[in-house]
Amino acid sequence: MEYIEIFGVRIHNLSFQEAVDKVKSFLEGDSLKAIYTPNPEIVMGAKENEKLRGLLNKGDLITADGIGLIYASRLKKKPLKERVTGYDLSLKLLDLANEDGLGLYLLGGREGVARKAAENINKDYPNIRIAGYHHGYFKGSHNGNTGHEEERKIIEDINATKPDIIFVGLGFPKQEIWIDTNKDKIKGKVIIGNGGVMDILSGNLKPTPDIIRKLGFEWLHRLLREPSRIKRQIILPKFMLQVIFSKDVVK
Repeated sequence: MEYIEIFGVRIHNLSFQEAVDKVKSFLEGDSLKAIYTPNPEIVMGAKENEKLRGLLNKGDLITADGIGLIYASRLKKKPLKERVTGYDLSLKLLDLANEDGLGLYLLGGREGVARKAAENINKDYPNIRIAGYHHGYFKGSHNGNTGHEEERKIIEDINATKPDIIFVGLGFPKQEIWIDTNKDKIKGKVIIGNGGVMDILSGNLKPTPDIIRKLGFEWLHRLLREPSRIKRQIILPKFMLQVIFSKDVVK
């Protein structure tokens, strides 16, 4: 697939429909494919961390979640086709799973979040087989405990329940580290690191209104809703300034 690099992080240059078509091909395959959806915050984190950057670049599908990546690519005359968010891609995965009666495993969130998300998915997507779920507070590779018994049991549970799709909501960079470390041990078709999607599916967090998302102001909406995010959001102007005043940051 054609890709563009922003600060060394690969972003596949796909429209949303092209990304969906790629996901469909993954679901028809016989090996587990990893999907990552970086935004400017993730790109800035990977910019300073070669290991993390290499990990992301091994993804089978890497899409531009943040509007800042779209702006950066346009400023440097190497435009990405479209913003493809982890939220939108996750909902499309649910649609596809519902159409074909596929299995889904949910991993992440606080105690009870994955369970509630599973219950809501059962109501809205009755043909999906909920293979299983587990909260994100366990010892594993994402927190420096690679191969811990708790992690091994979760992987055994995933494999025993035979899901087609695995949602991993541990937050960046934990979910990407966990997926990369354990991908070869897990049986399935698609595994996606999708951050706070599980909180939305559980009903604990309301999704950003579509009109705000389409205008690219999701970051502002989230900041107004969660003022504590200011320390994270300050990365956005820093990202854009570095794009504007640096050479060869978009290739």
